[in-house]
Amino acid sequence: MEALVATAIGALTAAGVYLILRLRSFAVVLGMTMLTYAINVFLFTSGRLVINQPPILRDHSGNITGYTDPLPQALVLTAIVISFGMTAVVVMMALGAFIEGGDDYINMPEEDRNMPPLLTVEAEEESEIAGQTKGGSA
Repeated sequence: MEALVATAIGALTAAGVYLILRLRSFAVVLGMTMLTYAINVFLFTSGRLVINQPPILRDHSGNITGYTDPLPQALVLTAIVISFGMTAVVVMMALGAFIEGGDDYINMPEEDRNMPPLLTVEAEEESEIAGQTKGGSA
């Protein structure tokens, strides 16, 4: 049982990372959702995988017979609510970017970047030639 759940967590994590590295915003949203599912399953299994046990620490006689930890269950419920809200926010941001840009690619055009452009070999040669003509004519 533990190997099956660990494999499922690993598959969800791998699929989420793969989708996040794509260049489309919809795939990134799906990847983030897959990662939240993987985290939720991991949190849920951290409370021990026990079947048909109550989340109570003792019975009426005061002896501990068997229980599941209720804290991971509460954490998972909270994480589900938070991830649903954040997914809605990210979907609305992606939809706004799609409507404004007309495409859902994530890459940014060169003219919109704040960084100086990278020099290529041709650009370096052109700048050297321009520097020689300026230096030679002066």
